[in-house]
Amino acid sequence: MESSTVAGGAKRSRSLPSRVVPPIELPASVGELSRKAAALLGWNGIVLPETTVLGRKICVVARLRTDVHAERIAMGMGPVIDRATVDTWTWPELAATAPAPAAEIIGVLAVARHWRTAMASAVPFARYGEAAMVLPSPAVLTEDYVGNCLPRARAYGLGIVTADPNAVADLDLEGHSERMILDEDPVSRLVNEVVYDQLLRETELPAEVD
Repeated sequence: MESSTVAGGAKRSRSLPSRVVPPIELPASVGELSRKAAALLGWNGIVLPETTVLGRKICVVARLRTDVHAERIAMGMGPVIDRATVDTWTWPELAATAPAPAAEIIGVLAVARHWRTAMASAVPFARYGEAAMVLPSPAVLTEDYVGNCLPRARAYGLGIVTADPNAVADLDLEGHSERMILDEDPVSRLVNEVVYDQLLRETELPAEVD
């Protein structure tokens, strides 16, 4: 290794500069990639804008349960996103009077530049239903992806959609339902209320009556 002489006669090793690898970028907006992924996965519903739920950035594909929504309008009960309140809905003494879930969640998408980030966002929601990751295609052309991502994705039942530099989407791994799905709990009810609120904002339907 080369060395260079510095003032005072001391010597230090000169390290060779490392090659700078540019970061992998998403080939299109999160919204566009989510819509393409949902169509490829056969998830028929409204692809909602990316939002942060339980500290994770996700895009939810959902439909409004219009009959339940009508009942909730009649009750004057719009979306409730206060976690402390929603937690009480699963208490045995209050479960009978709790409002019904007004959103039908088709699936949850996590769009990210790296599989580890996407998986961290998608896994908590895979416990309740369909979930998938959307990744740029260069991110899947690595030994790390093959050796570490794919086995974990299969174990969690996650689907994987890739997008090439021209934003053309391709299904790299189908999700599967051969996993334990949790029953309704305070977390799933809170997520449903957040999605219900998003659906009303996107479709401009009334959330309550006067």
